[in-house]
Amino acid sequence: MLLNFGQPVDGIIQMAFVVEDIHAAMREFTRLTGAGPWFLREGGKFPVQTYRGQPTDVELAIAMGYSGSMQYELMQQLNDAPSVYTEVIAARGYGFHHFGISSPDYEAGVAKYRAEGFDLAYEATVPSGARVGYFDTVSLIGGMVEVIEMTSVTERMFTQMQQASVGWDGSNPVRSRPPMKT
Repeated sequence: MLLNFGQPVDGIIQMAFVVEDIHAAMREFTRLTGAGPWFLREGGKFPVQTYRGQPTDVELAIAMGYSGSMQYELMQQLNDAPSVYTEVIAARGYGFHHFGISSPDYEAGVAKYRAEGFDLAYEATVPSGARVGYFDTVSLIGGMVEVIEMTSVTERMFTQMQQASVGWDGSNPVRSRPPMKT
């Protein structure tokens, strides 16, 4: 089964990168790959966050854009809170960070990776109320796996962003994130 923005339920919907400068990264991703437009949230903290079992207070600038049905996420950490982002940057620098996997049943998605023996490295509740959980799969596949709770609100927001990329002419390359309405 496919989600409204063309990617499979319980499949990869996103490739994510940690970047040093989100504005430069959006510009270069568009120039080199044609991805866009970008939907930017300049900074903010998720209401609930844990890193390796401990509360954390990560502040991020996040941009999301599409090429076809694939979402690309760019993340710049804006503070020095302990996180999966600073962990990867310290280990190997900026670049690829994780694959995002959609999951209509968040608990089942998390249980699947826990049953495989992977550590839940980071968990957060996003402003829409959906949850995300990152599993440390770096040693096996070169990046983490993020389980993204695919609520109707999240699917609608991702679909709006993906539809903006269809036939995009390069104008208005950086936009505000669509509202997360229930």
